[in-house]
Amino acid sequence: MEAQAKLRNVRLSPRKARLVVDMIRGKDIQDALNLLRFSPQKSAPIVSKLLKSAVANAEQLGAADVDKLFVKSIMVDQGPVLKRFMPRAQGRASRIRKPTSHITVVLNVK
Repeated sequence: MEAQAKLRNVRLSPRKARLVVDMIRGKDIQDALNLLRFSPQKSAPIVSKLLKSAVANAEQLGAADVDKLFVKSIMVDQGPVLKRFMPRAQGRASRIRKPTSHITVVLNVK
């Protein structure tokens, strides 16, 4: 049985979010949550909340045992990029890119 959760348009750089996501791929739920709890990155609490949501979805579907779940796949895709401008010297302007991400978690029973 598979359960999944998606988070779309989160204000994180996909490259930085992938660093955290790669740590927990293939791990048990408890191990993954412990890794995320002590990780200093900005994306760690966001991914942790998404993982808890996927566990709740599995519980709702009637998974045999929530303790036997593991992270089957987790991926970060690039979302739309917000483009802003910052004034610079001599009347110029620089483009500021604010990237967003789409994160998908799929859980499965061992």
